[in-house]
Amino acid sequence: MREAPGAGATGGVFRRVVGARRRKGWGYPETGMALFLSTHVNRVDKKGRVSVPAQFRSAVVGQAFPGIVAFRSFSLQVIDAAGIDRMETYSAELDGLAEGSARYEEVRAMLADARQLAFDGEGRIVLPSDLAQFARITEAAAFVGQGRHFYICEPELARRMVEETLTRKHGARATQGRGA
Repeated sequence: MREAPGAGATGGVFRRVVGARRRKGWGYPETGMALFLSTHVNRVDKKGRVSVPAQFRSAVVGQAFPGIVAFRSFSLQVIDAAGIDRMETYSAELDGLAEGSARYEEVRAMLADARQLAFDGEGRIVLPSDLAQFARITEAAAFVGQGRHFYICEPELARRMVEETLTRKHGARATQGRGA
């Protein structure tokens, strides 16, 4: 477990608190990576600031960057986000990929598009206007946990994504049950 920059003499206490959070489900114990769960909707103010859910902020405590990293999703009209630890994993992956391969180009583009969004004193980030426009975020933003990462998107899209998946899964179970 990493010590927070400038933790000094309190570093040992800080590491124990973060370790306790990780053991209680805030992260993957085997990797120390953050874990993002649930869906939260928060208001975006006129300056583009939005509060990151407390559980998501807690998941990245003690990482090398005090905030989140965000980039445009390749597959959905959402902002993909995580702690800096996930981006470090992508960077390490890039080092092992064949230059010019499809995965190399994908990871390279992701890293190039990524933005480090620092928390302010109230746990907010400023959403860059181009990312907000890409995800069609205006007055509110949904933070949608996806395990090691999360989406930031327009709240109605977040609701539809979850509902459509649940409907598909429940429908598949009902169909399987009738055929037996």
